[in-house]
Amino acid sequence: MRIKEMYIFLNKVKFYAHHGVAPQETLVGNIFIVDLKLKLDFSEAMKSDDLNFTVSYAEVYKVVKAEMKIPSFLLEHVSGRIINRLFHDFPSVEAIDLKLSKQNPPMGADIDSAGVEVHCER
Repeated sequence: MRIKEMYIFLNKVKFYAHHGVAPQETLVGNIFIVDLKLKLDFSEAMKSDDLNFTVSYAEVYKVVKAEMKIPSFLLEHVSGRIINRLFHDFPSVEAIDLKLSKQNPPMGADIDSAGVEVHCER
């Protein structure tokens, strides 16, 4: 077997947070959705069944949750904080795909969500 790429992911993780530019957004808060994909080599974990050779998605979730609790005006800023912290805390992560969406943003449109999407490599 030849493995080309490996990823750990968290899909559609919902957080209630207080991010936004408008004063009402920071006061009332909103629901935010995070989709995250981490590229790393966990081939040893595939062989050994040992958590020490991969990244725990539960630990990844804790990092994202902690960063989502810190209010920011911009989703771009929140995304940058999450990415920097993940690269810092998990040295084996080679690349990160992050999508951060705000449900029903207050912009006068019939819209499900809006947000940012970032792909970063170490």
